[in-house]
Amino acid sequence: MASTLPSRIEEGLPHPRGATWDGKGTNFAIFSANATKIELCLFDTDGSKEIERIVLPEYTDQIFHGYVPDVGPGCFYGYRVHGPYEPEAGHRFNPNKLLLDPYARAHAGALKWDPAVFGYQMESGDDTTYDERDSAPFVPRCVVVDADFDWKGKPRSSAVPWDDTILYETHVKGFTKLHPKVPEKLRGTYAGFGNKAVIDYIKTLGITSVELLPVHSFVDDSQLLEKGLRNYWGYNSIGFFAPDPRYASDVPNSLREFKEMVARYHEAKLEIVLDVVYNHTAEGNELGPTLSFKGIDNASYYRLLPDQPRYYINDTGTGNTVNLSHPRVIQMVTDSLRYWAEEMHVDGFRFDLGTILAREPHGFDEQSGFLKAVGQDPTLAGVKLIAEPWDCGPGGYQVGGFPPGWAEWNDKYRDTVRDFWRGHSPLTDLAPRLCASRDLFDKGGRRSWACVNFVTAHDGFTLNDVVSYNDKHNEANGEDGKDGSSDNRSWNCGAEGETDDAEINALRERQIRNILSTLLLSQGTPMLLAGDEFGRTQGGNNNAYCQDDEISWLDWNIEEKGEGLHAFTCKLIALRHAYPVLRRARFLTGEMNEEAGVKDVGWIAPDGNEMGDDAWVSEAKCVGMLIDGRAFKTGVHRRGEDESVFIVFNGGADAMMFTMPDALEASGWTLLADTNAPDREDETLSVGDEIEIAGRSVLLFKLETDAG
Repeated sequence: MASTLPSRIEEGLPHPRGATWDGKGTNFAIFSANATKIELCLFDTDGSKEIERIVLPEYTDQIFHGYVPDVGPGCFYGYRVHGPYEPEAGHRFNPNKLLLDPYARAHAGALKWDPAVFGYQMESGDDTTYDERDSAPFVPRCVVVDADFDWKGKPRSSAVPWDDTILYETHVKGFTKLHPKVPEKLRGTYAGFGNKAVIDYIKTLGITSVELLPVHSFVDDSQLLEKGLRNYWGYNSIGFFAPDPRYASDVPNSLREFKEMVARYHEAKLEIVLDVVYNHTAEGNELGPTLSFKGIDNASYYRLLPDQPRYYINDTGTGNTVNLSHPRVIQMVTDSLRYWAEEMHVDGFRFDLGTILAREPHGFDEQSGFLKAVGQDPTLAGVKLIAEPWDCGPGGYQVGGFPPGWAEWNDKYRDTVRDFWRGHSPLTDLAPRLCASRDLFDKGGRRSWACVNFVTAHDGFTLNDVVSYNDKHNEANGEDGKDGSSDNRSWNCGAEGETDDAEINALRERQIRNILSTLLLSQGTPMLLAGDEFGRTQGGNNNAYCQDDEISWLDWNIEEKGEGLHAFTCKLIALRHAYPVLRRARFLTGEMNEEAGVKDVGWIAPDGNEMGDDAWVSEAKCVGMLIDGRAFKTGVHRRGEDESVFIVFNGGADAMMFTMPDALEASGWTLLADTNAPDREDETLSVGDEIEIAGRSVLLFKLETDAG
């Protein structure tokens, strides 16, 4: 196709990156350190036919740029990038491939897997070959957008303090696809997730912050499509600025629809946190497709083997690793984060395989370029930053290794709590996890909220399945059961899967209540997996990444069992909100606060006395945790005014008699919750009274004082 006349294009500016409409025309700017020429491709009104190909005329500081008058919102575009095709040198330029703009604010259309989307002759299996077929008929288009949106007030909602935060991990589509109160045409969409019935449910539950699985534009893997499956979770990004159009009820207005959804949550004083995937892209390794970054500047965007740049460093286990050591790539990621915070008004980010982002060529570095860039950014200082602190590379496990200002998923908490309730973990392992894992996180002035406690997440069993299956059952994934972890630390309570045995089902329900109580009464930031509050099951599938169906979607036909669990979960969350001592920002130490006359936390044996060293090393399964609200809350020497609580954990199968302990100014203890008898009425016990603690149960009391 012939290029446009010179008079059609103007020089434009090298910033901002991407396609920026100013009301009269659009500025296009794209980075490439190694390209020789970049052509802007414009398409007709339905995006099917390429109608114009324009060479970007200027090159400033490695940015190709140009301004095109009369091009505005709704225009479909892409790029063709010229340069050397030298895989052995790390270069994979091929102008026959239509490429997505890394900064595109919207995508339209889905990838159609065809040999033409590969830069090499895919049928040969040799990535050093060169393919001349046009990929345009098979790849998505970028869309110029109008970013204007009336937020009717402040840039973002007032942030929920970390101390008050309760995270709720869910999926835009899966949460609403079967929801009976969401109009059918809106189910599975941003608009559906922003429906009043959905927001009211989450608000009533007591959640403060919704963590959404990836919504950045992503690709369905070809091998999944061939099996009739889909990439449901979305950890296969191809656009870091574009909300995925598959979740839009109105695709041409997907950007506006996403903003409307966020606005509705902010009106309800709820936060939206995004799970983001900046560690790899959907382009895979040397045998993967050429969709964007690979064809724009492969050697800059990806980490390549230093002595064999034809091949990719694969610290992610997905084929490639984004090169966060390159300044323009760091800039792209931080620009993306700022965009979602400033323009889309999201309240935080959870970073998939977060260790990757802190890697330099020598390995994980707490002072990496990316962490420094984020740490000094005034916009990002106001949002929640949560790392998944591991990856597949050497030295990739870094729980507790991120710098101040970051929170981290704590899988040690998950493993210990699961083990304790199946009888495989001693009290000595459980105690530090109940105290926000001070052994891992208490450094550099970090607060207890930096420890994100979870027992279940999208990856793994649901909570119902943790107590219903000993083994994974992933047959539906089509991988002969080889996928998914075999280390589930689960216990089926006596039967594998569903059963009519009333005794087993009663034990399972109590175990769910035990685990939920442990999670919501622990120090640190709790994260609940959507559906666990009413016993959702995936039938034992612990790796439902490819199940865009009833296995993954939440079933809202909640039976009596589910209603009871839901009510108990609401009660636990309400108690957490009502008693600030359950969510102290400072780490509990167990040291005597002489001025206040109390310890911030004390450990009580069944005889009502403090646990001695000999009790900790025994086979004891039952312990009381006394959290005293009169200890100093901050560094100011002022006695705390929070109510004190006492939590008893009995991980043993047998009932225990427990003597209610004495405490400063204590007149008695009022029972607030009992996992063995969830409907039990509040009752008050005196100091020294004995109470029977059922086997495998948790009880919560509040302190009654002479002063009160």
